[in-house]
Amino acid sequence: MKILFSLTICLTLSASLFAQEAKTEDVQSADAIIAALYDVISGPAGEKRDWDRMKSLFIPEGRLMPTGKGSNGVGYRTWTVQEYIEQAGAGLEEGGFFEVEISRKTEAYGTISHVFSTYESRRTLKDDKPFARGINSIQLLNGGDRWWIVSVFWMGETPEFQLPKKYLKKN
Repeated sequence: MKILFSLTICLTLSASLFAQEAKTEDVQSADAIIAALYDVISGPAGEKRDWDRMKSLFIPEGRLMPTGKGSNGVGYRTWTVQEYIEQAGAGLEEGGFFEVEISRKTEAYGTISHVFSTYESRRTLKDDKPFARGINSIQLLNGGDRWWIVSVFWMGETPEFQLPKKYLKKN
């Protein structure tokens, strides 16, 4: 009975993994899907982003979740990929936004991978200094024939929470 239940859960989960088409080069490895994530949100002011490409990187139930500490304490927001596009997408397109990975720490086991990806954000690629830095905590799923983003949970650097040196060094 236990085996039948586990098999049913696995088959149910597997069915949902094939719901979205993606560019093969975007999802062939953990490196590729993270590069595609940074690429799809980045671009100059006035440039439309390829939001269908963004959606294709995530499992259908994928989430994006910023967190931080404000005057009311620690808070967070949870978006579906579509909600992120609707609520944050226009700002990325209007103001110009380039997010670049500067360091990465990865832990993996079986079909799952967790990546701490340190980033810098600039309005243009020519900006000398970033206007923001932080860490994206990215959960990945290896579906066998491609990689999927399950979630991106991030926090920007603040005076209270400076990026530790161990997250600023390239592997």
